[in-house]
Amino acid sequence: MRILAIESSADDSGVALVEAVGKFGDDFRFSVLANEIASQHHEEYGGIYPNVAKKEHQKNLPILYEKIRAQHPEKPDVIAVTTHPGLEPCLWAGITFAQKLAEQWGVPVVAVNHLEGHIVMSMMKFQTNEIRQHSHILGYVGMSGRLHHFDFPVLSLLISGGNTQLVLSKEPLRYEVVGRTRDDAAGEAFDKVARMLSLPYPGGPHISRLAAASREHHEMSSHGVRLPRPMLHEDNLDFSFSGLKTAVLRMVEAHKPLSDDMKKAIAREFEDAVADVLVGKTLLAVEQCGVNTVITGGGVSANAHIRGRLANALSDAGVKFFVCEPALSTDNALMIALAGYFRAQAGEYTDAAHLRADGSLSLA
Repeated sequence: MRILAIESSADDSGVALVEAVGKFGDDFRFSVLANEIASQHHEEYGGIYPNVAKKEHQKNLPILYEKIRAQHPEKPDVIAVTTHPGLEPCLWAGITFAQKLAEQWGVPVVAVNHLEGHIVMSMMKFQTNEIRQHSHILGYVGMSGRLHHFDFPVLSLLISGGNTQLVLSKEPLRYEVVGRTRDDAAGEAFDKVARMLSLPYPGGPHISRLAAASREHHEMSSHGVRLPRPMLHEDNLDFSFSGLKTAVLRMVEAHKPLSDDMKKAIAREFEDAVADVLVGKTLLAVEQCGVNTVITGGGVSANAHIRGRLANALSDAGVKFFVCEPALSTDNALMIALAGYFRAQAGEYTDAAHLRADGSLSLA
């Protein structure tokens, strides 16, 4: 089956073409025929401006599609499109484009949950290691892969700019949200703290760079920098990052103007605090849900410090840990193609005319 996928949930426009065979299990295989992406830059807004992003999607999606069609003019078997969750104006740009293609080609459509895309992407094991070294250039084209081997139930930790959730799956493609943020998502907190430190948007990589510089020089988290670990010791699986963000704001205001050393100290302590909470809550969920496999995806999963902390903690606990390739942790159409394939395998098609955007629809 050939799946043409469209992703436009936030500020990245993506179109991908994937060929896949087999059911969810050891016989599943896929290859990447095309994977195009166009990223927007909203630094002047300090975040994503939905109506501007929508117009960029409307401009970018046809361009990306034509690049793919030039190499693969044949009709796909199915079109997969992100319909939820995300920024609704952005989602509508992708949906409208998918509707036009479905009418043009006369092929069925599947609606894909963006979060499921991140989960499914993180379950994949790429088999072409030599190409992976250059994946940022090749867009993973020519690569093949399959599912990691694991048994259900599994726990997924989704950490991105819009979501921080712990999701339990007792069987393939079925989800129960067992923990979620009560306010800011982890990635959102990174961006807001970066703004307080006068760092560019998106803020995550810049905070990580300062934090890594502090660790590299064996600097202590001095200058009186100590931040809370919200809800870490509460007996539930929910998160809260708003209070942590507020604590950073108070520290920044108390030490203006910030020296470079103070910025590094705050960045390091903030990143450590987020990592402590994510690791602590994940370990608690492992214990409460009785799982031996954890899957992590979403843009924040590309953070090297957080990935390392999770990997070490779960290894010590005897738990398998699968995390998305960093280059594919941000929004992309490849993950939508893979999730869409499994939905098509289950016969979960949607009348293209009835596709609707839903900014907040949950996995469960």
